[in-house]
Amino acid sequence: MPLVLHDTLHREKRVFTPRDPDRVTLYVCGPTVYDYAHIGNARPPVVFDVLVRLLRRQFGADKVIYARNVTDVDDKINAKAAKEGTPIGDVTSRYEAAYLDDMSRLNVSPPDIAPHVTDHMDAIVKQIGAIMDQGCAYAAEGHVLFDVSSYETYGRLSGRNLDDMIAGARVEVAPYKKNPHDFVLWKPSKEGEPSWPSPWGEGRPGWHIECSAMIEETLGLPIDIHGGGIDLVFPHHENEIAQGVCAHGHAHEPEAHAEYSRYWMHNGFLTVDAEKMSKSIGNVLLLHDLVQNVPGEVVRWALLSAHYRQPLDWNQALLDQSRKALDRLYGALHRAAAVDANGDEPPADFLTAIEDDINTPGAMSTLFALSSEIERAMTAGDHGVVARAKGELIASGAVLGVLQADPADWLEGEVSDALRTEVEGLLEQRAAARAGKDWPEADRIRDRLNALNVVVMDGPQGATWRVKG
Repeated sequence: MPLVLHDTLHREKRVFTPRDPDRVTLYVCGPTVYDYAHIGNARPPVVFDVLVRLLRRQFGADKVIYARNVTDVDDKINAKAAKEGTPIGDVTSRYEAAYLDDMSRLNVSPPDIAPHVTDHMDAIVKQIGAIMDQGCAYAAEGHVLFDVSSYETYGRLSGRNLDDMIAGARVEVAPYKKNPHDFVLWKPSKEGEPSWPSPWGEGRPGWHIECSAMIEETLGLPIDIHGGGIDLVFPHHENEIAQGVCAHGHAHEPEAHAEYSRYWMHNGFLTVDAEKMSKSIGNVLLLHDLVQNVPGEVVRWALLSAHYRQPLDWNQALLDQSRKALDRLYGALHRAAAVDANGDEPPADFLTAIEDDINTPGAMSTLFALSSEIERAMTAGDHGVVARAKGELIASGAVLGVLQADPADWLEGEVSDALRTEVEGLLEQRAAARAGKDWPEADRIRDRLNALNVVVMDGPQGATWRVKG
């Protein structure tokens, strides 16, 4: 089955056909490194990590170029640096390191390219100049602004009519703007803020131009896929298209968008306990805090448990369900530990689901079916079936970025040698008590294991265990 992706701009699923199968390009909007990422920030990198794994599987690892930018100059970064009395580089390096560590815990593969805004100022200034040369931007009072009226199909990605956008907009009111919806490409820096030279004076770029310039500089135009959260469709990605195509004289072409990105993909919103995350109500959940207490694979599974385009509500029940799901899969692998896996390809059902617009819930159902097949075959002593199903389960997990740990370590958790010795001794006593039908003794041992916060899972090959939570 070919890979089919939902294209936000065309509002339909389309078979993915790269411009050049030997050089497949993907760009995803990355972090603004002024603080720890919240759990909503983790959804795009996890979702698009699955896509990258699929692309590398289909076209070859060396033929896919994945870029994820780092915004390291921004109003919030400036404010954090001013508050701390430190250079912006100290702030950005600290939080970028934390972000990368958090992504590693989620099994998110690093991008091939991680362009930083501060490293691409020359490219940004060059692209702004090209947009001005095409008559699509103008300078005013130290600013350079994009003239939205110069791009005839502005609003196509988001499906918004320009007149309606202007009528209901919350836009910056400035006397130097020709049109209310014109947006900043370059602006003067305030006193004490970082700045860079340009033909329009010392300053720094607006938000949207950074991605347009870095995409062209690092990947070339047009790219195959541009991804990000649904909140970026307007204005960020809408403005990216306008800048990218107008810099090369395509402003009046009906299909100009194809000169920037061939496919657009966006993941849905994430809420916390059915409410939008907000500092005002105190429900902002930081990923950095979460992964200190919850295994990264549990968080990843939870983020993939709903289809990426659908909303996802984050709550404790979701985490509990995700942990139980992984315990079940790891349990099957652990009970089949003595049987070598045969093969490294996912089964057809898994591929049918995952290649249909990254249908992770459908793909996950195949993993459960494989784990059940392993359990039945272990009971029947059919090691041929176990070997095949185990290989398929491991291969399928690799596409989703899960089942990457040692099953025994996963089920037992990170425990002390003393606790492990005590639990394993209790399990031996429990087995002997049950064999001798000494049920009061078995119950006593069960109560002791509960007091140690240990979950016991009985299987055909004996009992396995893990620490709760």
